[in-house]
Formats: sequence, structure tokens, C-alpha cells
Amino acid sequence: MSHHPADDPVPGDAFSCEAVEQVIVPSAKDLGGFSVRRALPSAGRKMIGPFIFFDQFGPAEFLLGQGIDVRPHPHIGLSTVSYLFDGEIFHRDSLGSALPIRPGEVNLMTAGRGIVHSERTAPELRTMPQKMFGIQTWLALPKSHEETAPGFLHAGVDELPVIRGEGKRVRLIMGSLYGETSPVPFPHETFYAEAMLSPGAVLPLDADYEERGIYIVSGEIDIAGDIFGAGRLLVLRPGDRISILALGHARIMLLGGEAMDGPRHLWWNFVHSSKERIDQAKEDWKRGRFDSVPGEHEFIPLPD
Repeated sequence: MSHHPADDPVPGDAFSCEAVEQVIVPSAKDLGGFSVRRALPSAGRKMIGPFIFFDQFGPAEFLLGQGIDVRPHPHIGLSTVSYLFDGEIFHRDSLGSALPIRPGEVNLMTAGRGIVHSERTAPELRTMPQKMFGIQTWLALPKSHEETAPGFLHAGVDELPVIRGEGKRVRLIMGSLYGETSPVPFPHETFYAEAMLSPGAVLPLDADYEERGIYIVSGEIDIAGDIFGAGRLLVLRPGDRISILALGHARIMLLGGEAMDGPRHLWWNFVHSSKERIDQAKEDWKRGRFDSVPGEHEFIPLPD
């Protein structure tokens, strides 16, 4: 999902809630029965903490014989985090990693100085209809780690902390929240969580991190009297403690962290603090200097 073209998101309507700094309306792209909504980067907002790219893919249903086929493509200077609500994707990369990701699990792929990967629907799953729904994010690596060795980590559903109570279930994907810490590491202060809220549930979000965002996957929420529906990314002002009221069943993603150590350049699948380094990565991919993915014989060419 990380290579497709998409229009830039647009700013949303103004709201009275002072705690909400910006409302981002994701752009939607139909990839032939498969919808993708991109919330970051956006006009006026390139990052929230280290999060520099935020895509919702689906919900969609594939018919018999159909599925996802994202051919091998490269990354540098970032970590990708894949998280599913429904369906299954088979991941392969140039380190030799090869395994499926399923709902509630996490794939953290660190590109560092360079990695190549593919994302596909396994052949055995194409013999039946398949649903697909999830989020893929990219996190910019701090300058100290932009050229680190590439790596891959998979965390199973039982490995992630879950906080339950009073109509709330929060699965902590990365970082620390609500007294729990995820085992998924990242070299910059960040947090990332999925929250499932029952009607009337109230979820507090403290100002423990400098930059914070809320993405509404489904349902409606109320913040200080303003109502926000699905498919909105709310950028919160620093320093304000807020309460999120679910007006019905709602699924939201909580994300953010400390501000990144300087701006980042983003071109295609490359993220880096140096534009010259991205130019080098372009040439390296064009000249076949990246490592290949075992078992793969295709690739996505460098865009014109």
C-alpha cells in the first residue's frame, strides 16, 4: 500500500474546541475496488511526532482469486508500522523475513540505510473471498538512526498490552500510555494505540507528549462539545488534557510523540533529513543496488 499515488489531504472545517488545532480530511483514492485514505502528510501539517505518513486502507472485500499485490519496493530513513483490523497480508523483505500479519498484530520494519519489501495476499487465501482493513504508518527515524542497519520485528496479538475498563479497550502498539509500555521499540519518544469505545465511554488523553493526534476510524466522538466523525485526523494543541466521549461505538487511533529533530524530505518511499541522500537512493534503486527480496521476481520501478 505504501507506493501508490494519492492526492494530498485537505484541511477540514474549523471547530470551536480550543484543544483541537487542526482537522485533517484525508484524501481518498480508489485503487480498483480498494480505497485508501491518506491523512499524513497534509497541507500545513507534515508530521505528528515522528509520524510522517498515515494511510487507512479499506475496508474492502476481495472476490475469489483477488488480493493485494504490492511488488517489491525500497525504503530509507524510516520505520513502517502495519496494523490490521481485518484480513491478512504476507510480508517479505530483503532481510529474508517472510510471515503473515493478522488483526491485532504489529509489523515494525526499520529501513535505516535501505530495505526492500513486498506485501501480498497469500495464494491459499485467494481461494475464498477476503476482507481487508487496516492502517499503515511511516515514522521518520531520528538523525542518529537514519543510516542504521535495516531490521524487522513482528509482535503477536498477545504481546501487546491491553487496557480495559468502563467501556474502553486500548491496545498499545508503541510507546507508553495509561501506565503500560509496548514491547515494540522505537528510537524516539512516541506513542501509538488503538482504542475501542462503547457508547458513552470517556477516554482521557493527557498532555504527556508534545505532539498528539486522534484518527477516527469509525463512529463519532465528542471533544468539549464538538462532534467529529469517521475519516478525520484531529491534531491537538500541546499542553491541553482532553477527554474523548464516544457517541456510539467508536474505533480511534491515538498517535504522536516528541517533535522530530528537524524537517524531513519525503519523496516516493524515501524519507531523510538530507535531500542529497534521497537523490542517492533514487539512483541506487534505478541501478539495482538495493538488496533483493528472496522469492520475488518483480519490482516497482522508480517513478518518472
